[in-house]
Order: sequence, then structure tokens, then C-alpha cells
Amino acid sequence: MALLHDADFRRFWAGHTVSAVGTHVTAVALPLAAALTLDAGAAGVSAIATATYLPSVALPLFAGHWLESRRRRGIMIAADLLRAVALAAVPVAALLGGLSLPLLIAVALTVGAASVVFDIAGFAYVPSLVGENDLPAANRALQGSSTAAQVSGPGIAGLLVQSLGPAVAVLADAVSYVASALGVTGARRPEPPPVRNPDRPGMAEGLRQIWVSPFLRSLTAHAALYNAGAQILVVNLVVLAVRERGLSAGGYGLALSAAGAGAFLGAMLGLRLAARLGYGRAFAASLVLSTGTPLLLPLLPGRSLSYGVLLGLCQALAGIGLGSANVLSVTVRQVLVPKTSLARSNGAYRTITYGVLPVGAALGGLLGQSLGSVTAVAIGSVALAGSALPMLTRDIRTVKDPWTGVRVPVNRTEENRIEERQTS
Repeated sequence: MALLHDADFRRFWAGHTVSAVGTHVTAVALPLAAALTLDAGAAGVSAIATATYLPSVALPLFAGHWLESRRRRGIMIAADLLRAVALAAVPVAALLGGLSLPLLIAVALTVGAASVVFDIAGFAYVPSLVGENDLPAANRALQGSSTAAQVSGPGIAGLLVQSLGPAVAVLADAVSYVASALGVTGARRPEPPPVRNPDRPGMAEGLRQIWVSPFLRSLTAHAALYNAGAQILVVNLVVLAVRERGLSAGGYGLALSAAGAGAFLGAMLGLRLAARLGYGRAFAASLVLSTGTPLLLPLLPGRSLSYGVLLGLCQALAGIGLGSANVLSVTVRQVLVPKTSLARSNGAYRTITYGVLPVGAALGGLLGQSLGSVTAVAIGSVALAGSALPMLTRDIRTVKDPWTGVRVPVNRTEENRIEERQTS
């Protein structure tokens, strides 16, 4: 890959990879620190997990609007350092005898908020780091390392906690964010100054950009429905697999890791599929796996090991489709949206698609409690399948590539000019 010879991208990619690993380590290490060091129960562990993802509900919209008029590279470095400092407070507090559940919740909230800013800034920064023709390859590399981090992060966290103890494991995680900051710092290619929009668009501009583009509108609807359905499914799948089918906790973890391994393979294959079928049809083919395969989950036979093998196979197939779809999704959004609005549009996109996560999780709990885990898993899998419908219309399926599609207007004035040309 030609980008591997680009020292700036190589350093940025390294920083992004370490940051992604750190994010997944944090998600496991902080709850383990609460459970093992403070003897926190389910409510305490849940509070930490909620605090980690709570910033994804509303912060992306504000962060995207704020980042649009600022250089992103320096802000990403600051976000990494903030995460490092916040996590370093955990071992310091443990050493001084001041570790508490409220502190861990505050650290989780801070790290979660900084991660939102880092991710939105990174999405908008990449198109200024590589040429437009290199965007698909860059996104394949970044999505591949993100998926690898998803697979390895929880395992690394478990090993660190087991060998070093929870507090020291969190310190190692803090060091990973310092390494990430150094990687991003190493990308020395000058970042172009942000373009000032004379129309001074408001915070809702990102939402408007999603709405006026048929592809982005369908993609956002799909992602929001998918994330909500996935939460319903995941909340109940662990109960079904471990409690009702006798699968061990380790076996369940391996089955989930199969999804990450599949996603890595899908991320590597997505662009080849798009080159052969076109972006629209490649997306549809990816969704057949990512949203269709989970329909088998409530029907899987067997118990214990045999059930775990079948579950792992389903997860791997679904992961292949998800990895491919993710690469295509990021590239399409970066190409269709003007470079002057990348951060704002991504903030709006994340607000919608991530804001449904706590709703889906809560709904999953209610469904599982009232209808049972098998029925709730079935409802979640049907919701996943239904999420594909917005992306299966003829207009979306026939998109050959995003470069030849209609790009999102920068502002309402330009939007009116496009409408006038279309009606004339």
C-alpha cells in the first residue's frame, strides 16, 4: 500500500492504533478496578460503563460544531493527554488510599468525553492528511487497526489486571494515550487552516447536511437502527448463551472475538468488493452478512461447546459484513461532505447513531425481563435486519462510487442553486 511509505500517515496511523487499543482497554480495566479493588457490585460497574458512553448522547453535536473552525491535530493531541492524566489519577488515588467509585465514574466520564472529541477530530483530519484518491486505503488501514484493537483490547486489559493489578493496569493504559499523542504529533504535514464560512452556520447545520443527501440520510437511519437493535441483542445474548445454554464466560468471550476477527477481514476486503460491484451494491452485500446472519442467533441449537462454536461462526460472518460496511461508510461520508463541514456533519451523525445506544440497552433489558432472552434476542436480530432497508433502495444500490455522486451543498444558498439547476 502506497500510504505505508508516507511517514506522516504512518505515524498518525500508529497513534490512532494505540489510541484505539487504549479505548478498549479502558472500557474493561476501569470496571475491573471497581469490582476487584472496591468490591463494587453490578450497579457500580454499570455506572462506570454508563459514564463512559454517556458523552456520546449529546456531546458529538457540540464538539463537531466547535471543531469545524479549528485545526484538529492539536486538539487530538490534547484529548490524548487529557485521557492520560485522567487515568493516571486512578493509581495515584489507590497509592494514597483515596480510590473511590465516584472518582472512577468521573474518570470514565472524562475519558469518554475526550474520546468523542478525538474521534470526531480524527474523522475530519484524515482528508487533510492524505489525498482524496488515497482516502479509501487510509480508511481501510484505520478501520483495520480499530477492529484489531476491538479484538485485542479486552484481552490485553485482562492480562494487565491479572499480572499487574487493576490500578497499575490503568496506569499502563494512561501511558498508551501518551504514546498515541506522540504518534499524532509525528504527523508533521502542515494542516491547512480552517476555512471560515461567511454564512456562519449554526449547530444544526450538520443535521441539515445529513438530511439533504439521500445517501447520508439512508446511511444515518441504517446506523441508528442497527445500533439500537445491536444493544437489544447483546444485552440478552449473554443471558441466553451463558445462563440458558451453559456456555462458559471464556467461551462467550471467544465467540465475541470471532466477530472482531471477521470485521478485520471484512475491512480488508470491502474496497475490493466496491471495485467489483460498486459502492451501493457492495454495501448491500455487506449488509446481507452484518444484518442477515444475526437472524440465526435465536435458532441456534446445542449447548455449551457446540453452541459456542455455532455462535462464533455466526459472529464471524456478521463481523465480515460489518467490517466491510464500516470502511465504505467512512469513505462515503468523507467524500460527500464538504471539507469545511466534516467535523460538524460527523458530530451530527454520531449524535444520532450513538445517542440510541442507552435507549437500546434499556429497551433490551425490559424486553428480556418481560419476554425472556430468546424472544428478546429474536427481536434484536429482526431490528438489525430491518436496519438494512434504508440502504437497499434502488437509488442507493446503483451508486457506483461516491466521487460521481451528488455532494452535500455547503450551505442553503448553494442548496437553492442546485435545486434551481435540477428544475430548469
